[in-house]
Amino acid sequence: MTRMRAFLATLVLSTPLSVMAAEDPVTTFILDNGMQVIVVEDHRAPVVQHMVWYRVGSADEPKGASGVAHFLEHLLFKATDKLEAGEFSAIVSANGGNDNAFTSYDYTAYYQRIAADRLELMMGMESDRMRNIRLTPVNIETERDVIIEERNQRTENSASALFSEQMRAVQYHNHRYGVPVIGWMHEMETLDLDDALSFYEIYYSPNNAILVVSGDVTPEGVRELAEKYYGIIPSNPALPERLRTEEPPQTAERRVVFRDARVAQPYVSRSYLAPERDQGAQKEAAALTLLAEILGGGTTSYLTEKLQFDTQVAVYSSVYYRGTSLDDTTFNIIVVPAPGVTLQEAEDAMDVAVASFMKEGVGPLRLERLKKQFRAQQIYARDNVDGIAQRYGSALTTGLTVKDVQAWPEILQAITPEEIIAVAKNVIIPETSVTGWLMKEQEQGQ
Repeated sequence: MTRMRAFLATLVLSTPLSVMAAEDPVTTFILDNGMQVIVVEDHRAPVVQHMVWYRVGSADEPKGASGVAHFLEHLLFKATDKLEAGEFSAIVSANGGNDNAFTSYDYTAYYQRIAADRLELMMGMESDRMRNIRLTPVNIETERDVIIEERNQRTENSASALFSEQMRAVQYHNHRYGVPVIGWMHEMETLDLDDALSFYEIYYSPNNAILVVSGDVTPEGVRELAEKYYGIIPSNPALPERLRTEEPPQTAERRVVFRDARVAQPYVSRSYLAPERDQGAQKEAAALTLLAEILGGGTTSYLTEKLQFDTQVAVYSSVYYRGTSLDDTTFNIIVVPAPGVTLQEAEDAMDVAVASFMKEGVGPLRLERLKKQFRAQQIYARDNVDGIAQRYGSALTTGLTVKDVQAWPEILQAITPEEIIAVAKNVIIPETSVTGWLMKEQEQGQ
């Protein structure tokens, strides 16, 4: 941390919270075809982040076609009515910008970060590929090879990635969150032109999309361009309701033991089914967010103190919770044992530490400092047009509203120690848990 950033951090931590409660300058409107538009103004630099988010991800895929959402994301960089394959990114680069796309369980997003005076060019190209993609059997074959190689590199060649994939598959009995975003290999290998076009024609329409523009723009200017380029695209009247398979009650704890000769560092992983952030009802998720940070959010966290410093049974511990999800998500704990400590000993120590935390409760000073750190992070995040656009896009595609996004910081600040312990007791229960051991083939963990 630079001296200036350290000074700013100290300033933020010592400033009354009410002084820093300003909201992002956000304007929202809906085009006649149903496309939602979010404009976040920031005139400090002449740059803009242009993003189109589709309310569709891998959890919306038809059974037997896992990976088609991510596959289609790749295919949208092929030819359209106006552009040749690869020309989209080449034009962005030639104009000094960068672009990419990503697929999650709940959404697919495409973005460009570029000089503000190039926004119209970006809208013209992005709106073109919303409805005018031109795919060929050759595109399908070559790009299918690309995503298969991506799975080989990121998943098949990583013991920890394979382990995480198995953990998630066991966590969800019935929901598509148990299927990897990239897809199962045997289904990826069968994806064809019909799979891609069917998915595209159903979900890639303006009434299933959210345009988020952040940076050096005005709402009036964005509206004019959005109506010119996106507003002329017809909506899809046959867009299906976003229905998901629901999880049955989870009533039995489960275990996963994953052995792989490539494992360099064995560790224990535990996940619990947990509620997500809900529209107008974010307190539970806020308490879980704070719980994760208090338990395992860094060198001053509770598990670090107990497992790494006090008992020295671990060399690393972490807790994480990502509440921005359309359906139930997970609350996760990871413990890496110290040399000479077995996985069973590490797991037992983890359980003892969590039980001790439940009994001791949340110290008010620890919570107050954490809240100020969150406030500081939120202040710094406003300097990043990329992060701002992503915050609103990910929220709105998972059922939240602009009001929910803007209310989130104050909801975090209002959470009490008692509410954190209450949500911990509701979520950290054996019945909804999956405990996993990642180990070398010859290890027994005892």
